[in-house]
Amino acid sequence: MLEVYIKKKLSHFTLETGWTMNNEIVVLFGPSGSGKTTILNCIAGLEKPDTGEIRLNEQIFFHDHQPPLPTQQRNIGYLFQDYALFPHMSVEKNIHYGVRKKDSRQVNLINQILDVLGIEHLLKKYPRQISGGEKQRVALARALATEPSILLLDEPLSALDEKTRVECQDELLRLHQIWQIPFIIVTHDKQEAEKLGDRILFLKRGEIIEDVTKETEHSSKRHFAVQC
Repeated sequence: MLEVYIKKKLSHFTLETGWTMNNEIVVLFGPSGSGKTTILNCIAGLEKPDTGEIRLNEQIFFHDHQPPLPTQQRNIGYLFQDYALFPHMSVEKNIHYGVRKKDSRQVNLINQILDVLGIEHLLKKYPRQISGGEKQRVALARALATEPSILLLDEPLSALDEKTRVECQDELLRLHQIWQIPFIIVTHDKQEAEKLGDRILFLKRGEIIEDVTKETEHSSKRHFAVQC
């Protein structure tokens, strides 16, 4: 279980949020500048809350009264909006970047990821030689190759064309069924949020104004129009 209870003063408002999640897909939905990416960065250790606590199962990422756990010790997969692939590295080296153990079990795991994402044929290419959808798959493979305990995705599909975007949405759902770890996805897209999220947290100026599950979503869709 992931537990997030944090407060952080930003330039135009104070982010103050609290929620928990299990091995589900939670979508952070709201207008630009509402604090969605800041929440991801606090979970990942790229930003530090002013006060609060972040805990994944028994591991404390952040607590008021102790030093924050370093990012590299949090076992988090993070898929950035621009994918952040290394241009001077081949696809294969990008995927293996950050993998500490390269034993037979790890090799088999990476081969499974490559097979699921259908990118074995790209291994010798460089980021400049592949399409946007292929870059997204490579970045996702790199994030999963480290066997993360949680996956954070910051608008990972926003730069893709509609057909590729739908394909990648389906892949994310399939991967979540296989991995069964918490996925937190930031998106501005109404249809994407409805398709991917087991829960949707509506944010406005750093506060969760509604927490909608798939079971109750039909009665709360009017809020999308308010938040967009």
